[in-house]
Amino acid sequence: MNLRVVLVEPMYDGNIGSVARSMKNFGFDQLVLVNPCKIDDYGMAMASHAKDILEKAKAVATLEEAIDGAGLVVGTTGKRIGEEHKHLRLHIRDPWLTPAKLAEKLNGKDCEVALLLGRENWGLTNQELQLCNLLVSIPTSPSYPIMNLAHAATIILYELSQMKPGGFTLACPETLGRLQASVRSLLEEINYPKYKMDFKMIMFKRIFGRAELTEREANTLLGMTKLLRWQVNVHKGQGVALETPEECSQPTSWP
Repeated sequence: MNLRVVLVEPMYDGNIGSVARSMKNFGFDQLVLVNPCKIDDYGMAMASHAKDILEKAKAVATLEEAIDGAGLVVGTTGKRIGEEHKHLRLHIRDPWLTPAKLAEKLNGKDCEVALLLGRENWGLTNQELQLCNLLVSIPTSPSYPIMNLAHAATIILYELSQMKPGGFTLACPETLGRLQASVRSLLEEINYPKYKMDFKMIMFKRIFGRAELTEREANTLLGMTKLLRWQVNVHKGQGVALETPEECSQPTSWP
């Protein structure tokens, strides 16, 4: 597994340095910073012998840049869901994995993973969590569930460092993106309620993430959705189908 640690708008250079130190402790070296604060002497001091990770860290302007090319995007959250609106509770912050369960799920997988850690004051926004295939949360006391950024990173990185290398290759992000787009098109073609669409697409993104789809499995599902769309258009009597059933079975014809 190729892991990049993404800090989203970190506010304190001491935390950035501490995260870099934890990364070095557990054998990870890819650090991406989204709109970070300035890293001064204190941040460098907190990094200790991990200054090289800070020096080669990549700074980007948007989260989309930070996760580009990642097959799995893992978001972190400490916010409990009890007071959220029903749809937010069911779709955006739930379900989540413990760090140990995340490591168990990723163990032996060959993929590019982006681990997102949010701001010190409010973490990741709901919009940012919607970009994630999986969520991870550290079970803490309900009386004070929010952890320090560097402490949370250390716990998660420790668990991920226990994973064994493996050759089980997951589907590439481009194929998963085409699958999600095809599912959305299918829902639109069957007149699925628009006000439910975004939440259902978050659900499918999370389902595909937890399913650990291989390239072949993702392409098979993509072919099935294409065939379903073809049948829908035939029954609508539009006269022109998306493709013939035979074309739907050929991987080279899938958009």
